[in-house]
Amino acid sequence: MNKYFYLLAFLCLYITAHAQTTSLNVSESIEFKDKVKAGGALAIHTTEDGKTGIIRQSKKNILFDVFDNELNKTFSTQIESNKKEVYKSNVTYKDEIKIFTLFSPKKKERIIYCHTFNIKTKKHSKKQLLSKTIDKKFPLFSGGMKRETSFSISPNGLYIAMATDDVKKNSNSYTIHVFDTETLELVYKKSYSRSENKFFEFNDLVVTDNATAYSLGKLYKTGKSEKNKGDANYQFVIYKISNDNVSSNLISLENEHISSLNIIQNNEGLQLIGFYSEKNSGQIKGGCSFNLSQDNLNVIDKKSFELPQQVFQDLYRDKKAKRKKKKGKEFSNFYTDYIIEDAIGNTYLVAEEFFVTQTYVSNGMNGGGYWQTVYHYNDILILKFNNTGELDWGRSIFKNSNIPSYNVFLKDEKLHVILNSGKNLTEKKDGRTKVSKGWFESSSLYDIVFNIDGEVKYDKIQDNKGKTYYLPYFGTYNDGTFIMMSDRRKRKQFMKLQ
Repeated sequence: MNKYFYLLAFLCLYITAHAQTTSLNVSESIEFKDKVKAGGALAIHTTEDGKTGIIRQSKKNILFDVFDNELNKTFSTQIESNKKEVYKSNVTYKDEIKIFTLFSPKKKERIIYCHTFNIKTKKHSKKQLLSKTIDKKFPLFSGGMKRETSFSISPNGLYIAMATDDVKKNSNSYTIHVFDTETLELVYKKSYSRSENKFFEFNDLVVTDNATAYSLGKLYKTGKSEKNKGDANYQFVIYKISNDNVSSNLISLENEHISSLNIIQNNEGLQLIGFYSEKNSGQIKGGCSFNLSQDNLNVIDKKSFELPQQVFQDLYRDKKAKRKKKKGKEFSNFYTDYIIEDAIGNTYLVAEEFFVTQTYVSNGMNGGGYWQTVYHYNDILILKFNNTGELDWGRSIFKNSNIPSYNVFLKDEKLHVILNSGKNLTEKKDGRTKVSKGWFESSSLYDIVFNIDGEVKYDKIQDNKGKTYYLPYFGTYNDGTFIMMSDRRKRKQFMKLQ
């Protein structure tokens, strides 16, 4: 009898241990019901006193909710919106969330609004920032890949910068608007990169504590082709923009092809960071960084690093990994999702493989059929640069998914990748771990943790069967806490990771 008791006790401990292994503190809100069907969170922000504000959107409304420290809903309101008003980006400041929307009342008319929601006072306000007539062939915002990059808030929270395109059929021009964060009054407006024959492709934007904006992008030498006789047909150019002056500097490339760069502000100046290729801008050979003077925009030093062997070992069998590394294998279809900087200037660059395929689905005996579009959100690539621009390490996550599925945050010098996958991760004989879900397999929520040296640990937050299914992709990390929402349309819950 005792052996059965011990066996039962062991099984209980085993199940408990495998139900949750994450070192994070996990808590869930009480389920609540929405009055209207709403999608995922547009913005989430937790104030210093622990109140959490969440903004979401339905077909006809924008919803504003407030939750207490235990994620109990204490306030809810909604305002009417228009299906032609779409969310673009958000910033947070003290007790406020500001979301920016683009309204298209007519084919060529565009209006930018800022909705401000004060979590403490529970008040909402809406202000028009810009009204513009555009050429219908060219958008007001461009250059962002999978995440919006046309808005930026200064580190001290006092200024918001917005980059817009003024592209016409025969001319290029771009404009920076800088606003006072609290009042949303225009501090200054400045045009830059005016050209009749050279095309500029916007990449990234930052604004400093003194309201100086830096805009980065590609300046094409001729036309819009990425290549010219095998060489890159562009140079990167960075603009320094203030109310009084616009200056710029070209950042020449040697044998590199670079899809895009992002700007990091640090105590030493500016750092441009991204992926490079030796073949074309759509592929990745490794990571690169440029250190720039904040005053004159001169390049102080430039560094490039091939992808480490560990990146290949995470994705391929041992022999195949060595062979691909030796032959100089380059990755393709990777897009930067997150750039995270820690308190001492280390920077984590996170990208995901994304591509689209089409499959023909037959109607069977009736004949005919249709083409089905399939979206692939696959492997994740992570590079860590230190504060001098050197590459510390590189890792990858062997992953397959058909929906945007993951989110990333940095806490206590550990990088956490939160995602849903199959209940049992596939452990390969060569030590690799595959993050995917089989056709008939139930799913689980995972916390994949990389320490400061790049060592990885796969922790389980919960088995999803019989429990609430959460969407990490729509989550937000703020002041030590990651919050994500469930996938239910009307009945909602939130999970908090601390």
